Parts: sequence; structure tokens; C-alpha cells
Amino acid sequence: MLSITLQDLRFRARQFVIAVIGAGLVFAMTLLLAGMAAGFSVEVNQTVAGMGAQSWVLRTGSVGRVAALSPIPESAVSTVARSPGVTDASPLIVVPQAAQSAGLPAESVNLIGYHLGQDLGGPGELITGSPVTTSGQAVVDARLHLGIGQRFVVSGHSFRIVGVVANRSLLGGIPDAYVSLRDAQDVVYGGRPLIGAVLITGSPHNVPAGYALYSNAQIDKASLAQLASAVSSINNSRLFMWVIAAIIVAALVYVTALERTRDFAVLKAVGASTSLLFAGLAAQAVIVALTAAVIAAVLSNFMTGIFAQPVDIPGNAFVILPLSALIVGLLASLAALRRAASVDPAAAFAGA
Repeated sequence: MLSITLQDLRFRARQFVIAVIGAGLVFAMTLLLAGMAAGFSVEVNQTVAGMGAQSWVLRTGSVGRVAALSPIPESAVSTVARSPGVTDASPLIVVPQAAQSAGLPAESVNLIGYHLGQDLGGPGELITGSPVTTSGQAVVDARLHLGIGQRFVVSGHSFRIVGVVANRSLLGGIPDAYVSLRDAQDVVYGGRPLIGAVLITGSPHNVPAGYALYSNAQIDKASLAQLASAVSSINNSRLFMWVIAAIIVAALVYVTALERTRDFAVLKAVGASTSLLFAGLAAQAVIVALTAAVIAAVLSNFMTGIFAQPVDIPGNAFVILPLSALIVGLLASLAALRRAASVDPAAAFAGA
């Protein structure tokens, strides 16, 4: 039965190729959607971990979202620094803003203000340029598509780019822009001595009254919760893509079954059971689905760049894909089984 199935696929090579390419593109989109859903978490983790803090001190009752920090007095930095177990403390401001560059439409950025000369809160290792050393300078993520020496304006304040960093974004690919704490205070708080959080290293036993201690993991979780509806929509779209892939494979197998009516009649006339016919149809559908899965795994690696937001396809997605393709193939073969089972063996002798 397997040799018959392979010969039939060879005979219908054009239909086979069309179905494989169609299903392969759909499978590739399921991988990319998985990468988009994971990208939300990855970008938050990269920005938060890149700040080098072990814990965050926020206002009591704060939700803990990195891009929605409640303002606290800058004096909280020195107060927290005196807490037992704290080895270093530094202020931080993170606020989404609109950045305007000459001749270009305004783009959203996450303006991040930190204390210059300290590692806490900074962008980490740059891919080009140098760190911020004075007022009016900025280090930006590469997604802003601006280079060294170019300028952008945020709320009337002009910044010259001195460095570029990679993988620093939030809220679905919105690039981070790192500036001095004073500049961020001027933009966000009108120059008032306010900040959004105190980043610390060490293992404090407690924090001053009115403040709460958050771990990096808690900040990640709270920030990702803000995007829960987007992640849910993407996951629902993935399920829809699986349905489309199943329909494509089922269509091929069903059309093939219609064209093989006499073949099935001959097989039944020589004693082939319905289960054996199903095995042949299932083998055909599974071959199509698995071949499409292989194509999808290759294509997806070349398609990540078409999305503005981070796409990080998890490794388990490449394990789930062939297993899911196998299930899709088996389900698709059911569409043609009824047709094959209903064939009258007498049809094998029609016209004889």
C-alpha cells in the first residue's frame, strides 16, 4: 500500500507540490506567531535583565510594569541605599514617549533615564558608538533606525545619538532610548526631582516604609500581563492557521480520492480492507504534512525580519510542529476515507 501511495504522489506531483507549498507557508506562519508571542516575554526580559539590577524598589501598591512606574522622590535612592543588605542603589525612569526626527514621522520610544557613570539602568553592551556621558546625548535601540550623530526630539528636548544597542525594546518592539537622569526628569517631570524606581544590588532584608521590593521576575511578569490580550489573540490566530493547514491537506487527499475511485474499487475487489485504504490515505496526507513542516522550519528562519516587533521562535515549537503536522495529516485523511470506503468493488470491472 505504501508503494502505491508513493507512486500516486509521483503521478500527481504538481498537486503535491502546490499542497506542500501552501501548507508549508501556513505552518511557517504558525512558527512565526509562536515567535511573536514569545517575543513579548523575551524583549521584557532582555530590557529588565540588561539593567543589571537584582531587585527593584517601587512605591507600595505599584503594579510593577516596567513602562508604567509610579513616580517617587529621588531622595528615595539615598534612603534605600542605607538599608541593610543593599550594596548599590541607582535611580531609574522609564516612560513611553514620542520621538521626532527631521524628515521622518514620529515614532514611539521608551525613554529610559539613568544615573550616568553607573552600570545600573544603562543599556549594557553597545553594538556601535559610546555610552551617554553628558546631557543631550542618547543611546538607542537599533529598531529606531537612526545612526550615530543623528538627532531626535522628545517633548521639545533634542538628543544626539552617540551609541546604538541591540535587543532593547518593550511593548511589542518599541525601541528603548537611554538618556541621562536629568534629561529624563526634564522631559517627563518638568525638572522636578522624581524618579520611577530605585534599582539595587544585594540582598536587603527590608525597605523603607511606603516602598516595596520587586524581583526581576516579578517585573517581567507584571509587564507581560499588560500584553496578555495581544498574546491571546496571537495564540488564537495560531489555532486558525492549523485549521487552514488541515483544510489544504484534506483538499488534496479528497481530490485524490475522487480521482482514484477505480483504484479503490480494484483494491477492495482483491480483498483490501477499509482500514488498509485508510492507511494509504493517511500515509499520503502525513507525507504532505511532514514535508510542509520541513519547508516551514526553513522558511520561518528567513521570515522573522518581516515583523517590526521581536520574533523569538522557541525551540519547542520546532518539536511540536512535526507532531502537529502528523495529527493534521491523520485528521485530513478522514475527509477522504468515507469516499474510499463507499466505493463498490464492482466498479473495478465497469466497462470490462
